[in-house]
Amino acid sequence: MVAVLIDPDKASENQIDKLVFNPSFDQVDFIFVGGSLVTDGSMKTCLEGLKKRTQKPLIIFPGSPNQIDDTADAILLLSLISGRNSDLLIGRHVESAHKLKRSGLEILSTGYILIDGGRTTTVSYISGTTPIPQDKPGIAAATALAGVQLGQQLIYLDCGSGANQYASPKLIGAVKNEVDTPVIVGGGITSQADAEAVFQAGADVVVVGNKLEESPEFLGELVKAKKAFVIN
Repeated sequence: MVAVLIDPDKASENQIDKLVFNPSFDQVDFIFVGGSLVTDGSMKTCLEGLKKRTQKPLIIFPGSPNQIDDTADAILLLSLISGRNSDLLIGRHVESAHKLKRSGLEILSTGYILIDGGRTTTVSYISGTTPIPQDKPGIAAATALAGVQLGQQLIYLDCGSGANQYASPKLIGAVKNEVDTPVIVGGGITSQADAEAVFQAGADVVVVGNKLEESPEFLGELVKAKKAFVIN
């Protein structure tokens, strides 16, 4: 499957139109909405704008509890299991628990694992955590397995927005060999070949955000990668 990630602070009405009305958009499975630094108000505006344009499932990719908004359909309840920041393991979840309960959003418990993408990204800086090195697939696999054993429904491997490289096929494969839950991979995917390599390694969902902000036409290449993998 393919998901596009939209940062409400960066997405203009024009950019959203270019994405949603792209001929390849029909092949997109999910829209993730969120980011590490979403300002108050921009989340709802972005979600409402998307609701007017598409019926694709809108899933919040939250950077903080203030990004919870029942305009969306679901939320990835992220637990940053690759780090040791207790606030992002359970603290913010406690803070937002009642708000989530009242929201009516479908809650998707997600083990969030940061992978070193070759540069310091916003999420690693804001979270104050060290990403797992690319050459430590065993650590990534054990972390994912622990997350599943704790009851998480999804595993998200992320190199972060603007990463220089995506999670290596070896690392993705190691994780996929350990868990039966869907594996989402994002960050650093900038070509059709990248996406195909990630799918081939075992990713169930490929997520692209930054590249589409720069080049909306990349969506066509992403969809070709999805189709090539499904056909093969």
